[in-house]
Amino acid sequence: MAKVFLITGGAGFIGSAVARELLVNTDHHVVNVDKLTYAGNLESLVDVADSPRYTFIQADICDAPAMQRVFAEHRPDVVMHLAAESHVDRSIDGPAEFIQTNVVGTSVLLEAARGYWKALQESDPEKAAGFRFHHISTDEVYGDLEGTDDLFTETTSYAPSSPYSASKAGSDHLVRAWHRTFGLPTLITNCSNNYGPYHFPEKLIPLMILNALAGKPLPVYGDGQQIRDWLYVEDHARALIKVATGGQVGETYNIGGHNEKTNLEVVETICALVDELRPDVHGDQPPASSLITFVADRPGHDLRYAIDAGKIERDLGWVPEETFETGLRKTVEWYLNNRDWWQRVMDGSYQGERLGVGV
Repeated sequence: MAKVFLITGGAGFIGSAVARELLVNTDHHVVNVDKLTYAGNLESLVDVADSPRYTFIQADICDAPAMQRVFAEHRPDVVMHLAAESHVDRSIDGPAEFIQTNVVGTSVLLEAARGYWKALQESDPEKAAGFRFHHISTDEVYGDLEGTDDLFTETTSYAPSSPYSASKAGSDHLVRAWHRTFGLPTLITNCSNNYGPYHFPEKLIPLMILNALAGKPLPVYGDGQQIRDWLYVEDHARALIKVATGGQVGETYNIGGHNEKTNLEVVETICALVDELRPDVHGDQPPASSLITFVADRPGHDLRYAIDAGKIERDLGWVPEETFETGLRKTVEWYLNNRDWWQRVMDGSYQGERLGVGV
């Protein structure tokens, strides 16, 4: 049976991937609520924006009356809460906005969902029984892994290092509290680093691709030996839908790509792909790897993240379809073939037109 998915942050990188997956490969309906900050880009949804099963609403999750209206008017079956400030460097420069969006915004949304769900229990018990609030979080809440063989599991203690990860940890705790105290049917997922098409260019992989194409320096923090597990965004979208529709209420699921790489390995792989794939390469042009520049490390930089994704595989049968090599090749090819999208992001013109219903 087709469901109504309310996606917060649906114009962002991961949210837009979830919306595209739902609208292209399922019969479900999507209500996309996004404030359209710098990271929200409706041009990431042009291929599905005309679907009769898609609605966009420009609104702030911190606006309680607006959120209450969204629930009342669109009557979602599933909330997929992705709206968040997510860039670590920005959180170091300005923590307050991260606390406001990630902590306060989540509390506002939880209360709107709780009021809606309680009303459903009276008016439509069957719909209430199937309602789910799925909160999407990050592996950064677990902090740093010192050992080379350790993995984050769903029971790993929280030890966030940055204002960003601390704000996400706070939002996770709120979701668990609303489940335990009020019985709200919640789910939480913690994912590893995402990459893929439509990724905002301030993040590591798209930044390195675009700098390499432009012949600009490729800044690598410290010695580049920080290790991350990389997850192709379309694999993540499929995992999120599996959890939202089949996960057990009250449970947490870690989602990882089984692709541990140092930051330097990532950048070197991007350089090799750019050298191979870019259309304007000439024989006398130096390799992209010559652009790698080591810069001072950022404060509180975690050394290693790595996820044990065994639970989601055992319980829901999800495994990533892409290896790091296949996913990164697809990503570089996408940026080469979609120059208009990222050029409009780089020059800011993507923010010039806002389409949708304001509340």
